[in-house]
Amino acid sequence: MSLKNFGKAALIVAVVAACGKNRVQVTDNGLKYQIHEQADSPRKGKVGDILSLHLILLNSKDSVLRDTHKEGAPFQMLLQVPPFKGSYEEGLTMLGKGDSATFYVSADSLFTRAMQPLPPGVTKGSDIGIAVKVVNVQSEDEYKKAQAAEFEKQKGIDTKTIEAYIAKNGFAGKAQQTQSGVYYIINQPSTGALPKAGDVVKVRYTGKLLNGTVFDSSEKSLNPQASGDPIQFPIGVGQVIPGWEEGVMKLHKGEKATLLIPSTLAYGPRANPKIPANSVLIFDIELVDIQKGQMGPQPGMPQPGR
Repeated sequence: MSLKNFGKAALIVAVVAACGKNRVQVTDNGLKYQIHEQADSPRKGKVGDILSLHLILLNSKDSVLRDTHKEGAPFQMLLQVPPFKGSYEEGLTMLGKGDSATFYVSADSLFTRAMQPLPPGVTKGSDIGIAVKVVNVQSEDEYKKAQAAEFEKQKGIDTKTIEAYIAKNGFAGKAQQTQSGVYYIINQPSTGALPKAGDVVKVRYTGKLLNGTVFDSSEKSLNPQASGDPIQFPIGVGQVIPGWEEGVMKLHKGEKATLLIPSTLAYGPRANPKIPANSVLIFDIELVDIQKGQMGPQPGMPQPGR
C-alpha cells in the first residue's frame, strides 16, 4: 500500500495539513498515523469516553468504503482499550475536540480478529486508511445528559411536525395518541382481540416518510425483495422500534391503521440511505393475526426497526 496515496485520500474530507504535522509517524505499538489538525486542548479522548467523530474508511486504492459525512450524523463510539497492536483506538487517545488525523490499520487485524469477513475491495495483507475528525469528547455522564436534553428537544419538534401533518391531511379528530407520543388512525376497525406482550403478531406493513417516499414494505409490489407474506414477531419484547411496539399493541386483530411515529421512538439521529436522521415515520399496518406465546424472528424475515 502506498502511504502517499492515503495522504491524497485525506484531502477528500478537506483535512488540510500543515507540512510539519502531515508526516507519517509510527507509535511504539506499530500504529501508523498522520496528524492533520491538533489544538492545544488538554481534553483528549481516554478509555471510557464517548467520542463523536466523522470518519472515512479507505482501502489501499483510496476507494471510499464508508463516509459518515453522507450518513447525516457523526459516528459515536465508546473508546475502549485497543484490542490489538496498531489499533486506531490508540490513535484516538491523541485527539481532542476539533482534531483530525488519518490512521493506517492492518485490514487483517481490523476485520479478521473481529470475526468479520474482509469487505469487497479490501485485500488480505493490505492496510485500511481511517481519516477522522473529532466532533466531541464526552464522559459517559456528560453524554447521557446531552442525549437526554437532545431527546426532549427533538420530541417537541416531532410533536409539532406530526400535528401539522394531521391538520394538513384532514386527520384531526381521527388520530389517537399513545402515552409516549405515537399517533394512530384506525382505517378499518375490527372487534378482534388485542395483542399482549409476548404474543406473536403477523403484520402487513408499508413504511413511508412524510413526503410519501416508501422506504420499506412487506408488499412485493412496493418492495421486490419482500416475499409478499405478512411478517411475524413477538410483540412487547424489544424486537422492533418502540413506535411499532406501542402502535401495534393498540390494534385489534384484523384492523388496518396508519401509525405516525416520532423519530424519538424510531431511528432518532441515526440515518441510512433511505431514512434521514430525525425522521418522523408513517406506517400503514394491517394486524393479520395474533398467536399466544413467544418465538424468535423467522429466518430471512425482515424485522422493521432493526
